[in-house]
Amino acid sequence: MLLINLGFHVYRVIKEGLSIGGIGGTLFALALVVGFLSCRLFSLAVQDRVIRLEEQLRYMRLLPADLQTRVGELSIGQIVSLRFASDAELPVLARKVLDDKIGNRKAIKQMIQNWRPDHLRA
Repeated sequence: MLLINLGFHVYRVIKEGLSIGGIGGTLFALALVVGFLSCRLFSLAVQDRVIRLEEQLRYMRLLPADLQTRVGELSIGQIVSLRFASDAELPVLARKVLDDKIGNRKAIKQMIQNWRPDHLRA
C-alpha cells in the first residue's frame, strides 16, 4: 500500500506539474516507505543479534573445546544458517564450515540433514 501511495503521488506530480502540495505529498509518501523499510531492517538486525547470542550459548554446550575457541571466526551469516542444524550434527557442520571457509548461507543450509525448525523468526 505504501508503494502504491508513493506511485500515486509521483504520478500526480508528473501529471499535474510541480506544486507545494504535490511535492510535499510525494516526500511524505517516500518518508513512509523509507520508515517502514528501516523498521524492518532494524528488527531483522536485532533478531540476528539475538540468534547470535542464543547460538553462542548453544555452542558452549555442544561444541568440543577446540571448536569453542574458533567460534569467533564465524560470521553472523554462518551462525544464522547453522542454527537450523540439529544438536547431533552441529559440531561436524561447524567444523566443516570453519575449515572449508563456507560463507554461503544457502550452501550451509543444504548441508544440514536433520533440521531444527525456527518458528519464532520474524
